[in-house]
Amino acid sequence: MEHYVIYFFITLFFSTFFAMGGVGSAIALVSIFPMLGLNFNPTRALALFVNTSSTFSASVMNFYRGVLDFKFALPLVIAVLISTPIGAYLSQFVNHKILMWMLVIFLLISATMMLFYKREAKTKYTKTWILYVIGFSVGIISGMLGVGGGALIMPLLILLGFDAKKAAYAVSFVIPFSSLGAFLTYLQFVKMDWLLLADVTVAALIGGIFRW
Repeated sequence: MEHYVIYFFITLFFSTFFAMGGVGSAIALVSIFPMLGLNFNPTRALALFVNTSSTFSASVMNFYRGVLDFKFALPLVIAVLISTPIGAYLSQFVNHKILMWMLVIFLLISATMMLFYKREAKTKYTKTWILYVIGFSVGIISGMLGVGGGALIMPLLILLGFDAKKAAYAVSFVIPFSSLGAFLTYLQFVKMDWLLLADVTVAALIGGIFRW
């Protein structure tokens, strides 16, 4: 039972921390859980469900507060709903070492792009079709790696000239959809520790509440 306690508090910490920025914590957990001895396949599934749990409450609150631009978020939601399950399904045919290297590259790119998070946009291209392209592309990668993709979508939207606050609310709304779709796909070929899933889910929900 000791390892359940460890997973609980790690999930609680990162879910709270990342929820403050409107993004899911899967990007951190998918890297940390394997260090604790968890297999990479269930790690991705767990991290995705944690993303869904920790950001769902924030999404609901944003919706009822009237700060969410649903028309703006809808193209991203549609794109990730289609693409993340595809990415998750394809991941079972890719060598784990390749996926790990892809994760390292994803983390480096995300970290680099987040440095530009509060800087001025590089362009003012705000056409709707680009939202579908971003959502679909990031969704494929997110599904394969078991991360929500918010840390990559958010800087891209800002750099393209979309309003930062509107983008943050939209990304927070998108993450539960993208993560849940990929999680359900992983369940088709991953053996799940349901007790551990319940453990980290409770921690993620508490983290989402702490965010408020």
